[in-house]
Amino acid sequence: MNIGISCYPTYGGSGVVATELAIALAKRGHQVHIISYALPMRLDTFMENIFFHEVEIASYPVLEFPLYTTALASKIVEVAKFAKLDLIHVHYAIPHATSAYLAKKIIGDKLKVITTLHGTDITLVGLEPSFLPVMKFSIEESDGVTAVSNYLKIETENHYKIQKNINVIYNFVDTNKYQKILNPDLRKVFAPKNENILIHTSNFRPVKRVTDVIKIFNQVKKENPTKLILIGDGPERSTCEKLTRDLGIDKDTFFLGKQSEIVNILSLADVFLLPSEMESFGLSALEAMSCEVPVVSSNAGGLPEVNINNKTGFCHEIGDVNEMANSVLNILNDKKLHRNMSLESRKNAVDNFSMEKIISQYEDFYKSFLENN
Repeated sequence: MNIGISCYPTYGGSGVVATELAIALAKRGHQVHIISYALPMRLDTFMENIFFHEVEIASYPVLEFPLYTTALASKIVEVAKFAKLDLIHVHYAIPHATSAYLAKKIIGDKLKVITTLHGTDITLVGLEPSFLPVMKFSIEESDGVTAVSNYLKIETENHYKIQKNINVIYNFVDTNKYQKILNPDLRKVFAPKNENILIHTSNFRPVKRVTDVIKIFNQVKKENPTKLILIGDGPERSTCEKLTRDLGIDKDTFFLGKQSEIVNILSLADVFLLPSEMESFGLSALEAMSCEVPVVSSNAGGLPEVNINNKTGFCHEIGDVNEMANSVLNILNDKKLHRNMSLESRKNAVDNFSMEKIISQYEDFYKSFLENN
């Protein structure tokens, strides 16, 4: 198949999933054309069967704001024509689904449009009154629609009154790449006295509640020698750094910023923390689980579909720092429980969210529309 993929290239779930999907499809022999305003961060080297097309946005004095939606639509038309695309798969509905619809109207119905809903495009941004009618229309006009969790499917149906069938295709992880790597020397860098290590990964936005991560760590540290590693960056980082200083735990907290390769770091973790206010899926938790790391998380959104309470970790009410800290201590203080949850985490990732399993689902989904063409 000749497949177009449009996504945001930023450090976040939708861009990561779209890029990893592109790489996996290319390895299976499909021609993949990525269309975005910048090269996705996980696509940093040349790869066979993958082609990148930059969306160039014109700037004119009469235009107060860049017209990305129309520029993207024009680029999709251009690529679809010369690459003979069978379909365009857009990730994160705003504005990609709208741009794909415009492109299809220009090219004709032969170009199939697949839209994957990732989360805040539906639960936050899409519900803005200025976006809602266009979002509803663009989703319903897509040939096929997928959501990354049952939670997100239900939210979309309820908020938008969507009549079109929405298929749940979960996010995935490359379980061959994301597996535990023992590295005692690296561990000593962060935990020279063999302290326990907690890890959190996010874009440091308020919805991730990274300050809760620090508060949980502060409580755990009082009862168990522990270090905290924070991966990622964003608007809340300065606030978080100040909080660690105020609590006197800054010497035991490591802010690593954005990391393109995190398997070695995740493999150090004894527990992964994700106390988010909203998660449509929880990809960072899945990546940790694939590396045999139990997860203590909130029960927000689609997280309970990934982190199975009392099996791969524990889920708690949003903001319940005390119970989350207690769960972390339970895991750290009970070696048998920790081992069982570590193995169950890995098993859940391999059995239900492996790249091989999910990519095949996407291939079958694509074919179901192309065969009816």
